[in-house]
Amino acid sequence: MSRLHDPFRRGQLAIAALFLSLGFQYATWAARIPAVKADLDLSAAEVGVLLMAAGVGAAVSFPAVAWLMRRMGSRRLALLSQLGLALLLLALAAAPNYPVALLVMCADGVLVGCLNVAMNAQGAALEARHERNTMARLHAVFSAGSLLAALLASGMTAATGSVMAHFGVAVVLLAALGVTARTGLLDEDAPADRPDPSGAGAAADAEPPADAPAAAEPEPARRRWTVPSRLTLWMCCAMVFGTVAEGAMNDWSALYLKDVAEASAELAPLGIAVVSGMMVVARLFADGWRSRWGDGRVVLLGSAVAGTGLAVALVSGGVAPALAGFACMGLGIAAVTPCVYAAAARQGSDALTLVAAMGTTGLLAGPPLIGFIAGASNLAWGMGAVAASAGAVALCSTRIRWTAPAPVAQSEATPA
Repeated sequence: MSRLHDPFRRGQLAIAALFLSLGFQYATWAARIPAVKADLDLSAAEVGVLLMAAGVGAAVSFPAVAWLMRRMGSRRLALLSQLGLALLLLALAAAPNYPVALLVMCADGVLVGCLNVAMNAQGAALEARHERNTMARLHAVFSAGSLLAALLASGMTAATGSVMAHFGVAVVLLAALGVTARTGLLDEDAPADRPDPSGAGAAADAEPPADAPAAAEPEPARRRWTVPSRLTLWMCCAMVFGTVAEGAMNDWSALYLKDVAEASAELAPLGIAVVSGMMVVARLFADGWRSRWGDGRVVLLGSAVAGTGLAVALVSGGVAPALAGFACMGLGIAAVTPCVYAAAARQGSDALTLVAAMGTTGLLAGPPLIGFIAGASNLAWGMGAVAASAGAVALCSTRIRWTAPAPVAQSEATPA
């Protein structure tokens, strides 16, 4: 079977388009914050509130997202939220004043929460349906979307100062990604593509005997949100600590290199590059690791490497140890969110939605928390808290019930 007609590859491509869209949309508006600041004549504090509005919108969207997932399913919710995020770029570019921009960014956060849950639910469903790992690669595509948006922003800024023109081009690209996603997303109610070797499926479809009692009419599902289980709460903790570490490294690594390790201005940006680069590379290979060793071992060993590597670097001091510690953090923490998302999806849409909301909370609260610690002591202690967060992920991972690894040959084999 060619890759074009392979159901797994087709679904993987469609879901990857969603991950690419989210990374691309986020980095597109973030790259033009200076231009939005100038157009609306905002102060630095107002820009901070504007950025926080998106995070708050995503964090408080949990009840709405849980309801929409039950009502619409992940396929429809993903397509509608992807379209909405594209249109919000135009709304932000056309915002006439600061209050309108705040509303747009809050709505952006809500739709980010919707797409984040829906696309991870699709990825987990694809893994379950075909018994092949792909979540880590999908998260690598998210990072690739951010890189693509940064390159487009650089080119459009050089070509024109118009935010509307830039966002117009971005919307066209997002529309193309939406069309790509539409052609291959999974219908969660559809049967699995794998044949039933026992023949039980065919027997179940056969017409019942005449004297068989009539089957009871299924009652419509009216599930309400329930109190999270202990397992779900451990997943939430792992996700919060993992995203705190991930977000804080992106925001504080350059400043640590400059102010604490005393790196030159040219070397300081390498902190973000090392962390991000190692995360992309690790996510490209992490699905193979998951197949060989299982999600639990990947999360446990990865977070232990991340926390230990960064801690040793902080104790050693200097630029080279810091970069090595950042590389350990990027390598070790990269597979945490894909594995936890996959585990949460197996517990149902409510668990996945709550875990995703906690992930957004970690990304939102992590950088300010490290700033508070650094303000009370110094940035070295702040980065120490990042290392401790990675260690907390390792602890939480021992309390999560992980599934057994899929067979390597089945997970990684390429169809003929």
